[in-house]
Amino acid sequence: MNQEMKLAVLIDAENISTKYVDVILSEANNLGDVIYKRIYGNWTTPQMASWKTTILNNAIQPIQQYSNTTGKNSTDSALIIDAMDLLYKNTLDGFCIVSSDSDFTRLASRLRESQKYVLGMGESKTPRSFISACNKFLYLDVLLEEAENEAENTEPEVSEAKPATAGETVVPSPAVEEPVKSEKTSGKNFRTIRQALIKLTEENSDDNGWIFSGTLGNLLTKQFSDFDVRNFGYKKFVPFIESLDIFEVNTITDDKNKTVKHNYFKLKPVHRHHHAPSLRPRKRTNKP
Repeated sequence: MNQEMKLAVLIDAENISTKYVDVILSEANNLGDVIYKRIYGNWTTPQMASWKTTILNNAIQPIQQYSNTTGKNSTDSALIIDAMDLLYKNTLDGFCIVSSDSDFTRLASRLRESQKYVLGMGESKTPRSFISACNKFLYLDVLLEEAENEAENTEPEVSEAKPATAGETVVPSPAVEEPVKSEKTSGKNFRTIRQALIKLTEENSDDNGWIFSGTLGNLLTKQFSDFDVRNFGYKKFVPFIESLDIFEVNTITDDKNKTVKHNYFKLKPVHRHHHAPSLRPRKRTNKP
């Protein structure tokens, strides 16, 4: 399905740095087929000169928008008008809106009302309103840091802030959530995600307490549009869940394709007390 999704990538150049372009296009291409690549700004100003080479190298169409009033971001209106024009053509399945500006909150909501998929991208400073309005939101600074760490041959499954300890289960350290401590509903907050996983499993597991990993992942993403395992230094969902040490894991080999594995999770007994105070401890579970 993702390979067939037709997308428009719309970038607010006045709120996004050129250093994120590779990450932006990589994530968009992973989601589907990028039909439109447009970037908005006042290209007559000196501060936009850094975009010239990047735009040419990536075949992004620049859209000129003059600043008619000092102190106003006029590119917002140009991007919004373009998005609505593309919406009414009805040839796209989704939109990728790249900005750290809350002014696009209503646009994201309107696109979703028309049953279009909305992928938001911006820095960690992006207001919660815009993040919540998207189907999915990715933090560009987090993804760029991950890419740079990979280039330096950093261990891919361990968070940079997590000191390596022999024999210890990899668990995201509290330092990962430090930038967003005040955002208790953030998909970057480790304790919030952990508690949500417990609650979602209790409410959606089968009679024996098991839940399919794909189902759990979808439920978590619907609740936190900015949840991404890469926020915590992981590549895939299952290793991240296993690292929490709150689930039993059952891996089943597909009957038709032996190379396909299906993972199911079940809360360990100590975590099965519905909505009891013990579900919200601030300390981690004991490690072996």
